[in-house]
Amino acid sequence: MGMNLKLCTQSENKPKLTIKEIAVLAVAAALLFMLQVALANFPNIEVVSLLIIIYSLVFKRKTLYIIYTFALLQGVAYGFGLWWVTYLYIWTILHILASIFCDNESPLFWAILGGFYGLFFGALSAIPTIIIGGIGAGVAWWISGMMYDVVHGVGNFVVILILFKPLYRVMKKVV
Repeated sequence: MGMNLKLCTQSENKPKLTIKEIAVLAVAAALLFMLQVALANFPNIEVVSLLIIIYSLVFKRKTLYIIYTFALLQGVAYGFGLWWVTYLYIWTILHILASIFCDNESPLFWAILGGFYGLFFGALSAIPTIIIGGIGAGVAWWISGMMYDVVHGVGNFVVILILFKPLYRVMKKVV
């Protein structure tokens, strides 16, 4: 008796995006980038996690276009360092988690998930360091940033708890 996980993905009979879809996804990626830049002075207080959860619920797997456009914009703006490699998988992991639980519309559920995601963000980000420098380097890197992970987790919890419901409602109407 295996666990049957359901990913919420739309069936796509058409392989190509429409011009409207490209425009909407581009605006969503630009919004993600601009809000990340706008909140950059507040360490690990961000709306990226919230928006990726909402985008995943609304745009389904097309959210991957948003995530990788966002990562590209981050690389262009800040340089393509080792940290950038994490953006190629770390936001995809959040998208997959949101896709697994896509039928849940509880702000508390998403706040808890986002809070834990923020707490473990550093551990997930340490993977390239572990690959390059070994387990000791990765663990040291993760431990040195744990206070930021705590702030990230608490920030995610509060931001998602407050903003999930109104933003999700608006996004469902817009799309």
